[in-house]
Amino acid sequence: MSDDKPATVPGEEKTISEKVTDPEAAPKAGVEREDAQPDLTPAVPEAPQQVATRSGMWSEGTGDTSGYSRIVRAVEWPAAAEPPFGSWYDDVHARVLALVEDPFIKVVLDRGELTFHVPREKLSEVIRTLRDDALLRFEFCASVSGVHYPDDAGAELHVVYHLQSMTHNRRLRVETACPDADPHVPSVVATYPAADWHERETWDMFGIRFDGHPDLRRILLPQEYEHHPLLKDFPVEGIEPERVYRLHGGVMMPRPEGAGPIPGAGSTTP
Repeated sequence: MSDDKPATVPGEEKTISEKVTDPEAAPKAGVEREDAQPDLTPAVPEAPQQVATRSGMWSEGTGDTSGYSRIVRAVEWPAAAEPPFGSWYDDVHARVLALVEDPFIKVVLDRGELTFHVPREKLSEVIRTLRDDALLRFEFCASVSGVHYPDDAGAELHVVYHLQSMTHNRRLRVETACPDADPHVPSVVATYPAADWHERETWDMFGIRFDGHPDLRRILLPQEYEHHPLLKDFPVEGIEPERVYRLHGGVMMPRPEGAGPIPGAGSTTP
């Protein structure tokens, strides 16, 4: 394990507050790549934050024939952590702080994984900095995930970005949130084009609109479907669409009112 120290461009001193985009300024492949996911011994974080309690084995309101309704579980979120985090986590944290003003709501270190919680207004700037700065260089967005936390009042819908640095062999998670009354976050497709379909799926399943996305359409369900099935308040039995949809030539199409079978169509699907 080695200490990643800010590299310098030949003939020019760089401070931690300066953005470095020249690939030659980044640490070269070598010993520093061995610390991708190191064994960390950070300071003990604060106690987890309890946000709710739940009873029963499955969910509220389910029938009880075996006594499982007496199970009571606390819903807890990992507490915010403070540096030092250990190893390269401190360097990445300090670097982003130096390049972006007020970038974090909180930082969480849980099970050896670092998550930056950022306000949605800062998301685009933080994401672009993580990709472009040569000392950070998280050039690959592996996935974009949606999460629905009904107990998180005012920030019920979360979007999680899983980033990978090929240059430094590191993994980092960035998370932002928005209220279900205003389900909008900036699209990161301009920075990570591969996030295109990920954002479309998150919109389809959770109803989160990605402002600036070049083609925000449903990717799994029919375009006219009005619901988002991965929300926690979506009924388990589903919601039938008002019209019948058929798979026709690989495209989900609405069946015309009162029409007979569509030529060449496959089986019906909700």
